[in-house]
Amino acid sequence: METIKDIARICGVGVSTVSRAINNHPDINPETKEMVMRVIKEHNYIPNNSARNLKRSDAKAIAVLVKGITNPFFNDMIGIIEQETQRKKYTFILQRVEEHENELDAAIELVKEKKLKGIIFLGGFITHSSEHLAQLDVPFVLSTSGIVNEESEEGPLWSSVSVDDYAESYKMTDYLCRAGHKRIAIISADKEDESIGKLRFEGYLKALEDNHIQPDEALICHMDYVTDSYSMKTGYRLMKSLLAEKQEFTAVYAIADSLAIGACRALTEAGIRIPQDCSVAGFDGLEIGTYYTPALTTIRQPVEKMAKVTIDLLFNIIRKNGQHKKVVLPGELLVRESTRGLV
Repeated sequence: METIKDIARICGVGVSTVSRAINNHPDINPETKEMVMRVIKEHNYIPNNSARNLKRSDAKAIAVLVKGITNPFFNDMIGIIEQETQRKKYTFILQRVEEHENELDAAIELVKEKKLKGIIFLGGFITHSSEHLAQLDVPFVLSTSGIVNEESEEGPLWSSVSVDDYAESYKMTDYLCRAGHKRIAIISADKEDESIGKLRFEGYLKALEDNHIQPDEALICHMDYVTDSYSMKTGYRLMKSLLAEKQEFTAVYAIADSLAIGACRALTEAGIRIPQDCSVAGFDGLEIGTYYTPALTTIRQPVEKMAKVTIDLLFNIIRKNGQHKKVVLPGELLVRESTRGLV
């Protein structure tokens, strides 16, 4: 049975584009929408979003609310969660949450609209109080989110799955510092970010401090709050802007692989060789980074394990088989061709 990820691969588009086509979202090119719907018909794919037409009394549905769906990191997770959900004979509903939308409010509205058995939050930053979260009367798991997980004497008040974004970002920056780099630029989230972008930025700052390197504001590239996303286009634009400032740096750390690859393009266009003239590092471990030239040094998140742990936690709560858990999985520093030492 084909999944939404399979349809996206066949069409050569992202999961978010397929979702927008299915949901008749206005923010999609008409020709692209027509192509996606044609492929769906040809492959007899039944969009799980059609669960909106099921009677509430008949539905056994799991919803995944994705904040930052333009980040390709989520594609693999969504695909695995969808497969696991279908294997358990549940309907899978994918709901996009805009970057500045309140994901909890969106979830509460979704519960009102559909008979959900559970919810998975992907991305974003959950700072809501336990009282506010208690408004959700269905089981939920927070996954890959910047999480403030309140605890009682019995343990966490809800279940969560993540890597330690602060520690893993520290690890990457510390690696660059120990390789002899002192002028390390960063492509980071917007200044107002309260999610994983903030944690990764703070990890970068702490690693510089511990290596006795003073942060240089001129080397800090923040995404635009309104227009930017975790995309190659954003990485390309921010690196072009940094190069225009004529700042000196020997390494660039982008807090997402997609940003890093966009930055590589801008550097190459400017005649800057990677890594001979400038090292580039990312975060996430996207497959594209393995096959990019030069192969991207990155922090690999254990995507498959994160997805499976997330869905197992959710179904354990649904079946009342387990207590809430806070699961923090280790990332892995992969040193590849895009970085080199100066010492």
